[in-house]
Amino acid sequence: MRRHLALAAGEEVRWEGRAAPRCYTFRHWRHAIFGIIFLVICSYWQVLGIDMAKEYGSLWLAWLPAPFVFTGLCLAFGHLLYARLEWNHVYYAITDRRLLVKSGLFGRRIESLELSEITYFSLLPQGEQLGTLRVHKGKEKSLTLHCLEYPRRATGLLEEAMGQGPSADEGCALLDAGRGTQGVNFELPDK
Repeated sequence: MRRHLALAAGEEVRWEGRAAPRCYTFRHWRHAIFGIIFLVICSYWQVLGIDMAKEYGSLWLAWLPAPFVFTGLCLAFGHLLYARLEWNHVYYAITDRRLLVKSGLFGRRIESLELSEITYFSLLPQGEQLGTLRVHKGKEKSLTLHCLEYPRRATGLLEEAMGQGPSADEGCALLDAGRGTQGVNFELPDK
């Protein structure tokens, strides 16, 4: 499943994954609801504008709301379509040296973070075996792995790389205990 990654000599992939398609596509569902409400209001304005254009003979009254209707369509459905098309190019990997995130629909980009530089990570559960993982390098940089299926596999490797925390079994118990919460944070203790 390796997606054209430029690995360094001797670097080995220890975990790889992709985002769950529906979760990735609908992760901004609140924006879509706002877009639908905006679209309904602008569509009503468009109907009124067409009626007024017929009654007063001014064509500009029919064209005035058209950009707003188009904006409503983009807000309601455009980002969902974009996310679904982008999903084909989303790929995550953890090597023995770094964390890699490949994404982008037109301009494909590969972001990486050295495992030795990770200060903490948080897991936001989104279902029984689904979660979004945010990995941080202090306050400078963070990488987000959206909608991971079976995220405990990735968090186990990150805990191991950070050289701290509970064993893999204890870590899964902690994550299970935090299932109903907003997220679980793991930080590297100060030395």
